[in-house]
Amino acid sequence: MEREDIKSIIESLLFVSDGPLTLHRMQEVIDGTSKEEVVSVVNELQEELGSNRRGIRLVEVAGGYQMRTAKVNADWVKKFLGGRPARMSRATLETLAIIAYRQPITKAEIEAIRGVDVDGVINTLLERDLIRAVARKDVPGRPFLYGTTQQFLELFNLKYLSHLPTLKEMEGINLPNIKEEIPVESTGEH
Repeated sequence: MEREDIKSIIESLLFVSDGPLTLHRMQEVIDGTSKEEVVSVVNELQEELGSNRRGIRLVEVAGGYQMRTAKVNADWVKKFLGGRPARMSRATLETLAIIAYRQPITKAEIEAIRGVDVDGVINTLLERDLIRAVARKDVPGRPFLYGTTQQFLELFNLKYLSHLPTLKEMEGINLPNIKEEIPVESTGEH
């Protein structure tokens, strides 16, 4: 199979995929291609889409690759979709941050850190598929241990959990004075 054919197939797969597509899955679908060939074509596509004022980008996120709209077009995309970004309360973001940095973690451990009941917040995060029960802790009562999901990585434009900012990096970020609700959009390309 010729390189341009492989490139065309990969572009189509990325377009129809409902989430990040791994290199392994691409290679699996395109019989007779090597991992090196797939990596090379993906890199070429990233370069092509990343330049020349293109409306989409190919980004590595959540352990795979996904087509996303260019950040410069965000206002038009929002207008077209006719919606406001999903909103999260401060309590929801705080709880999500605790889970992201301390996972796996129990509800009781989260409540000990926050000092308040988190039942409603946990349910909201579960409904939004940002967290999931990953196991049960081996203590009396066997409470659920919570961790983040692929959807969390996608929403925050992270390749892996290890790409979460460190405390030192967070100190350098100038955050606005937050009231009640914060719009949540993926950082970087949309």
